[in-house]
Amino acid sequence: MAALNYNHLRYFHAVAHAGSLTRAAERLNLSQSALSVQLKSLEEALGHALFERTGKRLLLTEAGKIALDHADTVFAAGDMLVATLKGRVRIEQQVLRIGALPTLSRNFQAEFIAPLIGRRDVELVMVSGTLRDLLAQLEAHELDVVLSNQPPRGMVAPDIVSRRIAHQPVGLVGPPGLLHRPLNFPHDLAKLPVLLPAKGLDIRTGFDQVLSEAGIQPIILAEVDDMAMLRLLARESEALTLVPPIVVKDELAAGTLVELFTIPGLAEDFHAITQRRRFPNPLLAELLAD
Repeated sequence: MAALNYNHLRYFHAVAHAGSLTRAAERLNLSQSALSVQLKSLEEALGHALFERTGKRLLLTEAGKIALDHADTVFAAGDMLVATLKGRVRIEQQVLRIGALPTLSRNFQAEFIAPLIGRRDVELVMVSGTLRDLLAQLEAHELDVVLSNQPPRGMVAPDIVSRRIAHQPVGLVGPPGLLHRPLNFPHDLAKLPVLLPAKGLDIRTGFDQVLSEAGIQPIILAEVDDMAMLRLLARESEALTLVPPIVVKDELAAGTLVELFTIPGLAEDFHAITQRRRFPNPLLAELLAD
């Protein structure tokens, strides 16, 4: 295999960050045709197309994103050399980009990334959004994984893969002393106020179905689509709260909340949604290893 031409790599690096052949050529003081030839040579050397043209825009391919990550590392090495010789040592980092639904427990997210927390060679980028938006970012190679409490439904790309990584029973929690006898479920829900996850979530759908079949109309104090807010309300309210225990695990451990009833057959699944890639992120492989 021929040695990599680092001039070609630098030209690619400039174009990728400029997002335009024209702007990169101006910055490098080269003609567009000359720059295009250099990029073509690099693609031939690597055996992969690095850009695809959409209208007037140059978009990185999957191989292009991998190449850019490595190019950033290569050209940061020069800065590191200077910093090292001046006594300012920097540590090289790998990046893992994670998207998560706002309805997903922060505690679950923290447990998922726990093996990487504190590693100085790892940078974690975490964003939240709707499942539609996060899947679009996944397909655009802007995310490595999407964490969700629901599998992707409807029209999704054939290379999108959903893997169940956890399964949690769901029940009702409340402050100590709220009840002076065991909860009579579901009949007590006719007179006790409840805090619920927003409609549309699987656990809410299952809960509503159980109560509907029993002819119970619950007294709903709040419906929340953010588990962090639901956790806060559970701590501050004299009400029952429908949650997987991981959402309030710290409160349960401290005794500020207690589990009052686990609903048979009702559970929340947690999914890691990924895209089949030729170059998967090795950090993600560590987290998903059985």
